[in-house]
Amino acid sequence: MDIYVDSANINEIRQAKELGLADGVTTNPTLVAKENGEFTDILKDICKEVSGPVHAEVLSLDFEGIVSEGKELAKIADNIVIKIPMIEEGLKAVRVLRSEGIDTNVTLIFSASQAILAAKAGATYVCPFLGRLDDISSDGLELLGVIRSILVNNPDLETKIIAASIRTPNHVVELSTMGVDILTVPAKVLKQMGKHPLTDIGIEQFAKDAEKFK
Repeated sequence: MDIYVDSANINEIRQAKELGLADGVTTNPTLVAKENGEFTDILKDICKEVSGPVHAEVLSLDFEGIVSEGKELAKIADNIVIKIPMIEEGLKAVRVLRSEGIDTNVTLIFSASQAILAAKAGATYVCPFLGRLDDISSDGLELLGVIRSILVNNPDLETKIIAASIRTPNHVVELSTMGVDILTVPAKVLKQMGKHPLTDIGIEQFAKDAEKFK
């Protein structure tokens, strides 16, 4: 299992990297817009920071625009992966980019049938959104389980799952138990994963006891 940082903030990415939690990075236009600098320059800096895949999303929604943008983004670095929204024009573009050896991530997946279409189109990754499904009282974890079963039972679909929209440490635990390939986790949740009130109490007690020997 790989853990990616869902962020475009170089400091958050570095902090996660120091803990061994930056096997890759996922970005989107919203995350990049929060940072200072040009879109391309921010992506270049991230690609220099991590050796794993860095996912960069296209802005176009038409076939020609997605293909053109995808090719330009792929020139930034060898570890760039092109994120493409789950639309018909996007799936057409995935096939073209795959034929040219460019890795793709079909994002905004909210159903198993969408995942099948993306995998058949040749997507390197499919990206189901867990938290957003939970927000509308749908079971995101159940969807991830179904998609994983589909891919395990159909090895001809050479596509990996990236679980996105992860909101809590419990999501990370459940997805890890399920055997999902990749989890992309916000820096906030990565920090929460190491926290527990009993750990804090134990450290406080250790510190008090240690004072006796100073």
